[in-house]
Amino acid sequence: MIKAMLVTSMILFAIAIGIALFSIIRGPSLPDRVISLDFIGVNLISAIAVISVIFNTRAYLEVILILGILAFISTIALSKFIERGVIIEHKRDR
Repeated sequence: MIKAMLVTSMILFAIAIGIALFSIIRGPSLPDRVISLDFIGVNLISAIAVISVIFNTRAYLEVILILGILAFISTIALSKFIERGVIIEHKRDR
């Protein structure tokens, strides 16, 4: 019973990621695409957690942490780029 629920959740995560990919391709604006990328990151983290439960291992938990950090940093960087047009600002000597 639990295996069936885990497999069903993996299928639903795959469908959600597919819908988010469609949203990235056909998104009406750049902020919508950034939100879709963040949504894909969250779904990937959840799918990896389910895979970790299916295989009964803790090896994937470090992958979850790294992916979470990368998704967070990329969302912040893209949001800053949308807001200001530049990610890293260099101070000019005057």
